[in-house]
Amino acid sequence: MTDQPRRSTARETKSILAPGVRPIEVWSWAMYDFANSSYTTVVITAIFNAYFVGVVAEGKSWGTFAWTASLAASYGLIMLTAPILGAFADAKAAKKRVLGVTTAGCVILTAGLAGVGHGDLMLGVVLIVLSNYCFGSGENIIAAFLPELATEQGMGKLSGWGWSLGYLGGLLSLLLCLGYLHWASQNGLATNDAVPATMLITATVFALASLPTFLILRERATPAAQTAGIYESTFVRLGDTLRKARRYRDLWRFLVCIVFYQAGIQTVVSLAAIYAQVAMGFTTQQTIVLLLVTNVTAAIGAFAFGQIQDRLGHIQTLSVTLVGWCLVVVLAWLAKGPLLFWIAANLVGLCLGSSQSAARALVGYLSPPQHAAEFFGLWGLAVKLSSILGPVSYGLLTWISGGDHRSAMLMTGGFFLLGLALLNGIDAHRGRQAALEHS
Repeated sequence: MTDQPRRSTARETKSILAPGVRPIEVWSWAMYDFANSSYTTVVITAIFNAYFVGVVAEGKSWGTFAWTASLAASYGLIMLTAPILGAFADAKAAKKRVLGVTTAGCVILTAGLAGVGHGDLMLGVVLIVLSNYCFGSGENIIAAFLPELATEQGMGKLSGWGWSLGYLGGLLSLLLCLGYLHWASQNGLATNDAVPATMLITATVFALASLPTFLILRERATPAAQTAGIYESTFVRLGDTLRKARRYRDLWRFLVCIVFYQAGIQTVVSLAAIYAQVAMGFTTQQTIVLLLVTNVTAAIGAFAFGQIQDRLGHIQTLSVTLVGWCLVVVLAWLAKGPLLFWIAANLVGLCLGSSQSAARALVGYLSPPQHAAEFFGLWGLAVKLSSILGPVSYGLLTWISGGDHRSAMLMTGGFFLLGLALLNGIDAHRGRQAALEHS
């Protein structure tokens, strides 16, 4: 009797992992989520964004728009290059090589943010654009390993494990930064003067935590037969994918859906700290504590929904989370004090982890296996388009309205409603069959 649970667990793990995949490889793959979350949590969500608006942009009314415009520029670059990078990685079986370049770039440029101070607007913009470009490009490539590691019944679970571990990575980075800021304040250093050093902490965590990915994870793809030059073959492969797009109608409808609901998610993620401090009056330390707790709930959400997504269904899981996002927007708009805002923030965590995990798994489920990196490049294109649409709309509205963050937040709810409408009509089973038939 005592051996039965172990046998069940072994059978369950075997049914989740693709043939020949070792559990340690899954861990090394998920560690990249752990590593890169240090960047998105500290730089984009929690610390540097508010520092950019208040210190680098000197608190000007256009500061929030300058921040969102910088992110938009980086996402625009990713949109131009993501499908090409994906096609190149597939054709040359070079996902790890491309990932190595983008990782090194993001780490070095994040460390460079430590040199951005009061009024250094141009330097701050350039470093944010380039570091976020490297982060987003690497995010697409690491996701393309998922179909190689999991069976189609296990993609939701593995994606959930990765996202949940990722939020723990963000949590670690925030704890280290909060510890440093507390130490700095105890030694008479003002918070704004201490923030730049947190960029060095973030870069270090990213670099060290990503090492298992490069040391353990295998590149299982094989190079395609090359009948043209390296760049020409990449464009030929990409063009072929786009010409055959009509065969994957459910995947393409989902990519359009992603553009809209992710516009709302990217707005909340990139402007959370700014909203907390400007609209709710939180201090930097209070904002970090809030986001620490949110990362815990995000990890719980990603893990819990990852366990049930493959049984509940990818579409149903996403529908539940998008309804949750609509509730988040309403609660944040209504909040006049910390209690309601804290409730909204923790609901953000649950919805963020589950929706991001579910989307990645669904893209993997609907993608032709031999073109995974290309289609994850298109997924990245859709996400980055949403990252321009949502935050820039928010930044423009706050600028035009003279800083009315509450109205801008309420507007964000429209993106989630559009996403829900587009999600209706997607048939995951039909989409999977098309992916397998035309791979």
